[in-house]
Amino acid sequence: MKVEQLSVFIENKSGRLAEVTNVLAKGGLNIRALSLADTADFGVLRLIVNDSARAKAVLTAAGFTATVTEVLALAVPDRPGGLAGILGNLAAKGINVEYLYAFVSKSGENAFIICRFENINAARNVLQQDGVQILNESDIQAL
Repeated sequence: MKVEQLSVFIENKSGRLAEVTNVLAKGGLNIRALSLADTADFGVLRLIVNDSARAKAVLTAAGFTATVTEVLALAVPDRPGGLAGILGNLAAKGINVEYLYAFVSKSGENAFIICRFENINAARNVLQQDGVQILNESDIQAL
């Protein structure tokens, strides 16, 4: 139950983010979640889209450098401490989170956390033992 995340390397200058989103829009691709981290010259845009293979193809054809990475998408109770408990259990078992970002589709229900782990299989095993809901590609597309 892994989800594919698209990472796009873009120059840190005005208009580049808009170009990426325009290419995806023209390709009929829908963005479910995103995160943008920047450095002085370049940024890494991480996206969960409804079709990562097609998104990579249209972005590459438009001249962008894009890669696909496996991540886990977790449904976390949308309440204080919902994420803290999950991260605490992972830390207690020595599981390292490389990065994460989150979104909520409807307030008061679950928040969705996209996580990249140092050891994704070990993280999945711990999360499943703890009863955490892990989403798959069809769950993401249905959001």
